[in-house]
Amino acid sequence: MPYRNNILSNSRQLLILFCRNCDTMIHLLKGNIGTGILAIPNALQNSGLIFGVSGLVCMSSVCIYCMHKLVHSSHELCRRLGQHSMTYPEVAGNAFKTSNSSKLHILSPLAKNIVKLFLCIAQLGFCCVYLLFIAQHLEKLFKHRLGDIRILWYLATLLIPTCALCSVRNLKYLSPISMFANFLQFVGLALSFFYLLQDLPDDWDGDYYFSSWKQIPLYFGTAIYAFEGIGVVLPLENQMRTPQELRGWNGVLNTSMTIVSCLYIAVGFFGYLRYGNHLDGSITLKFPEGEWLAQIIFFSMCLAIFFSYALQFYVPLKTILPFVHKCVPEERHLLAEYVLRYTLVLFTFCCAAAIPQLDLLISLVGAVSSSTLALMAPAIIDTITFWPNMGPYKIRFLANLLIFSLGFIGFITGTYVSIEQIINGKSRSHH
Repeated sequence: MPYRNNILSNSRQLLILFCRNCDTMIHLLKGNIGTGILAIPNALQNSGLIFGVSGLVCMSSVCIYCMHKLVHSSHELCRRLGQHSMTYPEVAGNAFKTSNSSKLHILSPLAKNIVKLFLCIAQLGFCCVYLLFIAQHLEKLFKHRLGDIRILWYLATLLIPTCALCSVRNLKYLSPISMFANFLQFVGLALSFFYLLQDLPDDWDGDYYFSSWKQIPLYFGTAIYAFEGIGVVLPLENQMRTPQELRGWNGVLNTSMTIVSCLYIAVGFFGYLRYGNHLDGSITLKFPEGEWLAQIIFFSMCLAIFFSYALQFYVPLKTILPFVHKCVPEERHLLAEYVLRYTLVLFTFCCAAAIPQLDLLISLVGAVSSSTLALMAPAIIDTITFWPNMGPYKIRFLANLLIFSLGFIGFITGTYVSIEQIINGKSRSHH
């Protein structure tokens, strides 16, 4: 009887642990599956099918490796400083603060603030993409009823609802909305495969092996944008009761990111195979606007992304707000907060209106922010945290140098080409 009770007790504990890990896994999936996955076919249009898919496999592996580096560095820095957990900016700052080189200690506040800055740029960039994504899908949804209306007017109709959504001060009230958004996004993505897997053309006009070196920076920007979830890894690990379950070859992180990578490759492969070199910034924009199934997809994705806006918006708001509070009297803190909220919303609207090409906006945000946060910063943090213990022949340092170089080249070329095409008003997907 005691033996049976032990089995039941162990089974119950395993079930509870599995449920907790599933919760973390769902948050990781949500943090990495957004508008970026729908832009992957457009990324393959800029690279060619074989090169693009191979690049996605390599890039996903490198991004997962960098996530592990960030978590490992966080553990080591927590051990050194006797802390329980750290945020991404704190990890960057403390890596310099505890470095073996005293010359780097002075750079600790700068490193922390740079990561904060790029987190704000990334989240505000995602908000800009979200608004343009919603506006373009609203246009598809109502075009056969209202005719041709400028995308600017669809953006304008979103301004007041977005301000209302971003007026919610307590994040707990957004949790039910976030769950509903997750469900809608899952429905929209699942239904999208109906169009991706039917009527594959016999006379495909895409680039099978390779597209053009000129387009590779745009491919990089879009692909790295899709791996947007590195910012949620540390907060999720900090909330886990068994954080050791995050790492390991079969841990929550590897399992979640493998699922994400497979979804990216599937959507990218079949999307490009289905539509060839006639893609927009989101694969869903190619669906026939008059069909009821396509309209369900448009409506689901619009609502899902709209509700997700507030969660992305929360990060830069909480980062900037303390600086604003220092500049105004305490009795005006609430007023200053709402002014900041609406100013940030208006800023994202202006950016979305100024760059109405979804594919180029995604590539620009990815090249500027995601390459920094997902590649360059983890490589620098890992090197400084564990120097000089870089393994035989400094293999760890060489790997970090290679990752940093990839991120830096992608940052420079991706930003340059994206801005150049935005200025020229050229979007290859609209040719």
